[in-house]
Amino acid sequence: MTEQRPVVLLATASNMPDGEEWTGTTHLPEAFVERGIDARWVVWDDPDVDWSAGLVAVRSTWDYERRRDEFLGWARSVPWILNSAAVFAWNTDKSYLTQLAAAGVPVVPTIVVENEWELPSAIVELSTPDRLNAVVKPTVGAGGRGVVVFDGTAGGPAGLDESGLGPGPWVVQPLVEAVRTEGETSVFVLDGQVVSQAQKVPAAGEIRVHEAYGGTTVAAPLTGESGELARRAVEAAGSLLGEALDYARVDQMRLADGTLAVSELEVTEPGLYLDVLPGNAALFADLVLARVRSR
Repeated sequence: MTEQRPVVLLATASNMPDGEEWTGTTHLPEAFVERGIDARWVVWDDPDVDWSAGLVAVRSTWDYERRRDEFLGWARSVPWILNSAAVFAWNTDKSYLTQLAAAGVPVVPTIVVENEWELPSAIVELSTPDRLNAVVKPTVGAGGRGVVVFDGTAGGPAGLDESGLGPGPWVVQPLVEAVRTEGETSVFVLDGQVVSQAQKVPAAGEIRVHEAYGGTTVAAPLTGESGELARRAVEAAGSLLGEALDYARVDQMRLADGTLAVSELEVTEPGLYLDVLPGNAALFADLVLARVRSR
């Protein structure tokens, strides 16, 4: 009797039916085939998918921020999923950054603001004394959408132009100037191991490093400094949540004092940057294979 091959369902969004490899490559499916695993891309809100068919790996569900409650309800209904619905509920609200900071992890300073009338004081608090320079983003957001930069041109707290803001609540952070030059560092931690690193740089005049806004991403050698910060962030998150994380991408920026700090901890649907880090496909497939074998 032929042994049935394990199945992994790679969850994506309806506008990306072929998943995160929009460059036309197939690194991830090929890595699973090499390990004797049947993998296929499936849309997370497709009612016809049998989610009990195998292990579910959330990959490119990048429409969740507009339907967060629905997304979390779906995740709770899935029998076997990497990380967990509880992890996703924590991670899809950026106020988790304040919890990481309280746990001793260097984090880009973050204030959570519930009401619009509290925004001016939070922006002033995180700006430099001589000018307004802060970033406001929704607590639930993805892909750089909804980010508004206050860069000192508004003429002071009374003149803050908040017309570009979407509905709150929001997180307020200082505008980290190094993002314009050094960019943002992304370190991948899979199955507790620091495995790879990328560097993301925004286009001129932008601070968002996403490709949709002209940003570029390149492979970078792992450094001890960024790797150690990534390890600390993932361990702290695991302690806060009471469960180890299967995978994570730890985004980092360098503050004005030279400190490297966490800007985002992506443990729900982090892109693997397979176009510049194709080796991440094999590493992610190894993680899935380990979970399948331990079942």
